[in-house]
Amino acid sequence: MRPPPECRTFSTPTIEQAIRDVNSLISDPDWRQIFSNVFPNTLDTTVAWHYPNRTEPYTFLVTGDITAQWIRDSANQVLPYIPFASVDEDLARLVLGLVNMQAEELLGYPYGNAFQPPPRSGLAPAENGIAVDLTVEPPFNNRTVFEAKFELDSFASFFQLSTAYWRATKDYQFMYSKSWSNAMASVLTTIRRLQEPTFNSKHKLNDPLIQYSRLTDSATETQFGSGVGNPVRYTGMAKTLFRPSDDATIFPFLVPANAFLAVELSNLSYMLTSIGVYAEQAGLAKTMANEIRRGVLQYGTTTHPKYGRVFAYETDGYGSALVMDDANGPALLSLPYLGFVSTSDVIYQNTRKMILSPDDNPWYFSGTYIQGIGSPHTGFLKVWPMAIIMRGLTSTDRTEVKECLDQLKATTSGLGLMHESVNVNKPADYTRSWFAWCNSLASQLVFDALKRFPGII
Repeated sequence: MRPPPECRTFSTPTIEQAIRDVNSLISDPDWRQIFSNVFPNTLDTTVAWHYPNRTEPYTFLVTGDITAQWIRDSANQVLPYIPFASVDEDLARLVLGLVNMQAEELLGYPYGNAFQPPPRSGLAPAENGIAVDLTVEPPFNNRTVFEAKFELDSFASFFQLSTAYWRATKDYQFMYSKSWSNAMASVLTTIRRLQEPTFNSKHKLNDPLIQYSRLTDSATETQFGSGVGNPVRYTGMAKTLFRPSDDATIFPFLVPANAFLAVELSNLSYMLTSIGVYAEQAGLAKTMANEIRRGVLQYGTTTHPKYGRVFAYETDGYGSALVMDDANGPALLSLPYLGFVSTSDVIYQNTRKMILSPDDNPWYFSGTYIQGIGSPHTGFLKVWPMAIIMRGLTSTDRTEVKECLDQLKATTSGLGLMHESVNVNKPADYTRSWFAWCNSLASQLVFDALKRFPGII
């Protein structure tokens, strides 16, 4: 259920009206209640600090039951609200505040995936119990950085949020702030470095840009090669140490993250060119977008004995390929949602069949209750509602979308909200009762399904 109005962290009549409008199109009373819960969940519960200055606002969003701001999560948390920002000035300032906050965070430490509230907010830094026994280069300050697991999709999410806000509101003044422009330029320079191979032309080690190692008994919590990651050859793609699940990569070229980055670099270039600013950065973004896209198509695919040409989940440029998909986005399942390919793309359709098969995707689970893609992050036999949502968003089949909606309704354990993962045989066995990103994504599926298939719920 929603918190009472007096306990909500942000509210606006525009979103309340949107809830009423959408619910008028839904005949299923359970889905009316679920939508009323999930769509405003980020506004209701996660706006930990908002400085609504008219010229330079700031917004700090927690991810839910973890009181830190992830770059990727926070961008996704507000995506369903951006279409309404053009008619709601308060909502526009909230989103712009997040753009500014992310710029400040990445400018301060570009390799962080999650951040603490800024000191001026008056909020105390959160305790990160697993950020111990670490060796991280460059070093970070845990008073400002919650977690320093470098995830490439953080960069793509920053660009996605910036360009989506601009497209919706036509406001471009934020681009002239030193914080945003310097963060944008810094991120582009970092991506260029991340395209470098492990060894140079003289077979000597290139200087590693990032290192992350931890004394742990969990393989997903540290990196190979004393924190540098497994070696790669040049492909045009950019390396990453961690996946969007916060688990370590096996091969540093995470294909869906690179696909996402290629799309958002192209969008960034278009925005900068349209406004007529930062021509050098616009050109670099366009160049890298093309290089990364070519790299994904040339080195990020492999031939499967059953499905033919498919996208790999991770690769290294040497010929190695990890064939699987993870529930967390960006994922292979989400490639059309991200804008990298169309749903009819042959390689994507081959890949989709493979990753939605319990026989061919090692992280696809099916039980008596639900079925779908899980993640090494939560272990065996746990499906992520996020993956069920993404299956619906990327399906063109009404029956399949309806099945996804029915499964999602069954995963809430009567709470009316989305969870991180759910046991395929025991619906009461779930992780994270407060996961705002997944709630926002679920609302996107409702909007999308009602538009494409009126009367589906």
